[in-house]
Amino acid sequence: MKKQTGFARILFLECLLLLTLSCQKSDDNLNINYTGTGSVSRGQGTSTTPNLLSGCNGSRVSSEGTIKALDGTTWTLPGENQFAAGAKASDLYNDCNNVRPSNISQASLPASGTIIDSDGTIITAYVFADNYFELYVNGVLIGVDPVPYTPFNSSVMKFKVKKPYTIAFKLIDWEENLGVGSEANNGNPFHAGDAGLVATFSDGTKTDGTWKAQTFYIAPLEDVNAVKEESDGTRSSASASTTPGCDGSCLAIHWPIPLDWNSKAYDDSGWPGATIYTAAAAGATNKLAYSNFTSTWAGASFIWSSNLVLDNVVLVRKTVQ
Repeated sequence: MKKQTGFARILFLECLLLLTLSCQKSDDNLNINYTGTGSVSRGQGTSTTPNLLSGCNGSRVSSEGTIKALDGTTWTLPGENQFAAGAKASDLYNDCNNVRPSNISQASLPASGTIIDSDGTIITAYVFADNYFELYVNGVLIGVDPVPYTPFNSSVMKFKVKKPYTIAFKLIDWEENLGVGSEANNGNPFHAGDAGLVATFSDGTKTDGTWKAQTFYIAPLEDVNAVKEESDGTRSSASASTTPGCDGSCLAIHWPIPLDWNSKAYDDSGWPGATIYTAAAAGATNKLAYSNFTSTWAGASFIWSSNLVLDNVVLVRKTVQ
C-alpha cells in the first residue's frame, strides 16, 4: 500500500511538472499569434551603454541597450542613433549647458552651418523635440539633439541648400525601461510617456499635417494584435491601451528602418501623413525650452505618428518646393 502511494505521488508530481511546462509554453506565446510585418519582443532588454549623457543635473539616465525578438532578430533600444558620433545641434535652450534665454531675442544663433549646396540659401532651423531628434537635409546630417532624454531642451541649426530639398527627422521617445517603452512618473515605474516634435525654418517651412510620418517601434503593448497595419501605411495602435498593466513583461513591435530613409530620392508615398497635436497634448506648455519661444513656433504644429504615447521611434519627412 505504501509502495502504491509512493508511485501515485511520483505520478502526480510528473503530471504537475508537465502541466507547469505546458502553462509556461502557453504563456510565452500568449498574444503572439502575430501576422503583421514587424518583429515582436517581450519584456525588458539588456543595457549596453549605462548613460549617454553624464554630468547634467536633473537629467534622466539615457541608457541604450538591445533586445532579441521572438523571431531571433536583435534590436537596438530605444533605437539606433548618431548621438555619440554626430555633430551636436547648437543650444536654443539647454539647462545642461546653462543656456536659458527668456525669449528669442536673447538667444545666441550659430554663426555658420552645414553647406549642402554652395549656391544655395542659408536656412535656420528651430527645433523642440520630446525627446531626441536627428535632423537630415537631403540625406546630410545637420545636427543631433545634445540631450537624448531630459531635461527638455530646444535647438537651432543652420544649413545652406537649394530648393527643392528634403527635410528628414529621426525622432526617439526615450525610455527608462528599455524594451517596454516606459519610464517612472508620479509613482508609476512603468508609465508610458508622450512625445512630439515642433520645428520652424527661416524659409517659412513649419511642421504641420503635410509632413509624412511613420513609426518603427511601438511599446508597451499587452496585445500585439491591437496594432493594425492599414491601407494608407499607418501602423495604428489606436485600439491598444496607453496604460497597460503588463509593466516589465509588456510586448513591443519593431520594424527595420530603410537605409536611405533620409535621402532626397527615398519614396515616402507609402507613409501616412503626420498627425498634428496641440502643445498641451504633447505636454510642452510647461517646458521653458518651448514656452520661452512661442513666437518662434508661430504657425507650426506638434507632429508625430498616429499614437503620441505608444509610438517610440518615428521618422518624419517633408520635401520643400
